[in-house]
Amino acid sequence: MEFELVGELSGVETIAVNLSVRERADLKARYGGRRWRKLKGFGRVRLPSGRIRQAEIHWYEALAWARGN
Repeated sequence: MEFELVGELSGVETIAVNLSVRERADLKARYGGRRWRKLKGFGRVRLPSGRIRQAEIHWYEALAWARGN
């Protein structure tokens, strides 16, 4: 689903780290990186229809400076 983040995220927390990230092998193959983590937070998003809603957002991050990149 496409959306635009409106404002800041709040309540950001890590929900999985490195080996606990199920999609880790795919992420590493596509983007490289090591020490992947999955995070979640809450924010307002604008949907393609123009409506603005509160949503829980999940995303992945990898440390750019991690050894072996």
